[in-house]
Amino acid sequence: MFRDAGVEIVVVGGSAIEFYTEGAYTSGDLDLCLVSPGSLSLRRRQELMGKLQAEGGPRSWRVAGLFVDLLGHVENFARTQRREIAGPYGLVQVFQPEDLLVERVLVSTYPSPNEEARDCARKLLAVALRGQLEMDWPEVRRLAALPEYDNLAACEHLVAEVSDEIGVESPLHS
Repeated sequence: MFRDAGVEIVVVGGSAIEFYTEGAYTSGDLDLCLVSPGSLSLRRRQELMGKLQAEGGPRSWRVAGLFVDLLGHVENFARTQRREIAGPYGLVQVFQPEDLLVERVLVSTYPSPNEEARDCARKLLAVALRGQLEMDWPEVRRLAALPEYDNLAACEHLVAEVSDEIGVESPLHS
């Protein structure tokens, strides 16, 4: 529906991790960000969501019992391509797993410990370390070293921890 209206969106946050882990992590809502240039007016959001018989707005709705958040423009630093997953109504763009991982590790440690974010990062890591999700590990390292994240040590630590539990060598071993 969005694509037909000329609006490109991407699944982000815990929702994207839910896709990548095939439900091992469940977020409880669907988080979407705009990819299209320009803005999506509040009125246009309401019109589009109205086609889905959504209730609420202008950024959070309930659609068929599911909470859907249509956030602002996507913010990412990864150089890797967004993934596309085939859905019943076409391709769905999903945020880059490298950015998701580094972001979740940051949220799990700063400004204070967050066990839910840590658990989420661990589940994403487990899928990647088992080879069920392609992860560009040099890109993870680059992202974690950026000033926007500045959490390379925390990423290395969590990757090593999950690698040890699974019995594989850490791809971020320094």
